[in-house]
Amino acid sequence: MKAVLLAGGLGTRLREETEYKPKPMVTIDGRPIIWHIMKNLSTQGISEFIICLGYKGEMIRDYFLNYEYMNEDIQINLQDSSIDFPRAKRSSENWKVTLVDTGHNTLTAERIMNIRSYVEAENFLCTYGDGLADINLRNLVEFHESNSSAVTLTAVRPTSRFGTIELLASGKVESFAEKPLHEGWINGGFFIMSPEVFDYLEAGSMLESGPMEKLARDGQLAAYKHEGFWQPMDTYRESQLLNALWANNQAPWKNW
Repeated sequence: MKAVLLAGGLGTRLREETEYKPKPMVTIDGRPIIWHIMKNLSTQGISEFIICLGYKGEMIRDYFLNYEYMNEDIQINLQDSSIDFPRAKRSSENWKVTLVDTGHNTLTAERIMNIRSYVEAENFLCTYGDGLADINLRNLVEFHESNSSAVTLTAVRPTSRFGTIELLASGKVESFAEKPLHEGWINGGFFIMSPEVFDYLEAGSMLESGPMEKLARDGQLAAYKHEGFWQPMDTYRESQLLNALWANNQAPWKNW
């Protein structure tokens, strides 16, 4: 199975970082979040990735074109400009990465349309290049294959940004709940898509609105409930949270 990563958005809510780089290149412990997503998926068997580029996509291109130089110790001989790697190479990623310019201002549905030739004849995973989870990929794929839908989305219940209080009828406080889970489910952004999805995609539309609504009306959209960890990197605070989890050896997405 191949994975399609949507990595072309502007990331306006993370302006502290995305003014100078695309959001998928914002780092966790020095490595871009898109690397963490890919590493998690590759540990579960995915080795082919199609990255949909847009805003500042040249930085993502540069990262993968120079991947070896970015991630290994390098020894440079200034006399003859030769380059060597003084240590035995660490376990290199056995990844095939296809970088596709899908447009600077293109919306998500059209970005997927633009990579159709790379995935048309098979099911594929699609996700955003700025969110992490500890989803069991095998279970997600098995669920998709069992429900006969064109698309399965991953439904999650995010943690509330604020704590809540329980009040008695008298107006006194009964208890506090520190950042509880939302009661409702939302789209967590990890999709399994069958080729039939391309019948629903339209230029100039967001995947999450028109196409998804049509899929739901036709009974072609299923939801896999994920009760585990899920966290996007939409804000600077969330970037700090993900880095803190990693620094404290509490990163649920680290399966390697």
